[in-house]
Amino acid sequence: MNHIKTYAYNHTPLKFDFKQTIERFFVEEIPLYTFTGTGNYLILKIKKTDMSTWKLITVLAKATGLEERDIGYAGLKDKNATTIQYISLPKKYEKELNKNLTTEKIEILERTYNKSPIKIGHLKGNRFSIVLHKISENESKFFNTTAKKMQVDGIPNYYGYQRFGEDSRSYLQGKEIAHSGKRLKGSKEKLLVSAYQSYLYNKWLGSRVKLSAIIRDHNAEESAKKLQYPLELIKVLAKQPQFFKLFIGDIIMPYPHGKTNFVKDMMQSAQIFKQGKTSPTGLLCGANALRAQSDAYHLEEEYDDAELSSLKGDRRYAWIWPKEVETKYDNQSRKLTVEFYLPKGSYATTFLEEIGKFSLKEI
Repeated sequence: MNHIKTYAYNHTPLKFDFKQTIERFFVEEIPLYTFTGTGNYLILKIKKTDMSTWKLITVLAKATGLEERDIGYAGLKDKNATTIQYISLPKKYEKELNKNLTTEKIEILERTYNKSPIKIGHLKGNRFSIVLHKISENESKFFNTTAKKMQVDGIPNYYGYQRFGEDSRSYLQGKEIAHSGKRLKGSKEKLLVSAYQSYLYNKWLGSRVKLSAIIRDHNAEESAKKLQYPLELIKVLAKQPQFFKLFIGDIIMPYPHGKTNFVKDMMQSAQIFKQGKTSPTGLLCGANALRAQSDAYHLEEEYDDAELSSLKGDRRYAWIWPKEVETKYDNQSRKLTVEFYLPKGSYATTFLEEIGKFSLKEI
């Protein structure tokens, strides 16, 4: 999907070797709330290797005799990683679990109880630890400086390449299904249509990042000419303190959660955005989706699809702030370990690609 990705930062690209493997890619879920410690649901903190969340749920269902739909999880985690995530199941099945769960790929780190099951989205975010190879000492220092800067200034919240399947083209099947007018059958069709939603969102975000970069990198007259915007509008946009330029009618939300609102005063909204208190959102087109208004609507319209109604629409933060960024370099092995936190729904690979300025997807 990098053919539509435009990077926000204008530093020199960095060289490093990235592979998503169980030895080099670690992710841990941060729960949305503290569990009650009592209740009818068993909460498992599970460490798994070389196993997708779907497979984990299948294994747990087999061990307990439960239906897969009765096993709760907050988010999907990749197979090619070492991951820690939280799972819920009815407490009365705990004995069956103890008796029948035998795989070495699953380790139960902690158990507690809760009054309600875990549902999709019930997490604050994820903490990552990723080992990069073949990086020089100088580049590791530059990596650290750049990552710390991104912690302050934020990054575009693109969907990662993982969203679009092995050949990066699953969104095309999703588009076909969305335009067929049929009701979606099963999780696979939903996944394909959501890949199409994500593709349109990424294209919109890329266009807004490109527009913002033109205003940053050129004087007002050149920007006006390139974008074919009135010079007065360019001057107003250029005064906004944040890289990502806001327009009248953009939909913003308090960060990291809150209710949507429309931009009415560009400079006032831009100043709050610069402080990391709010963030603009992009459209995930679908049923009942909230659309931008005014100027922002015209920028969004090209990446909307009114025919997509089989999935619920939504808004997604267009700009996020990585947190808790730490790096550790090993001179002998030329390896850099990068640790950081991202809010839910954001991709570690998107953060790394913004620093490296190249696609991490293996061809």
